[in-house]
Amino acid sequence: MAQLSFNHCARIALALSFVIGLSACGNTIRGVGKDIGGVVDATQDAGRNVARSVR
Repeated sequence: MAQLSFNHCARIALALSFVIGLSACGNTIRGVGKDIGGVVDATQDAGRNVARSVR
């Protein structure tokens, strides 16, 4: 009976670890997306500044 209880707890711990790992991965992907968006915005602003200075 003790083995069954240990196996049950081990499976729950494994499932929780998997879910936490997936949520961390999703958070990282969203963070990278925001960083790339910031780079694109900065590049566009720099391009506008160059265009204004040429006029």
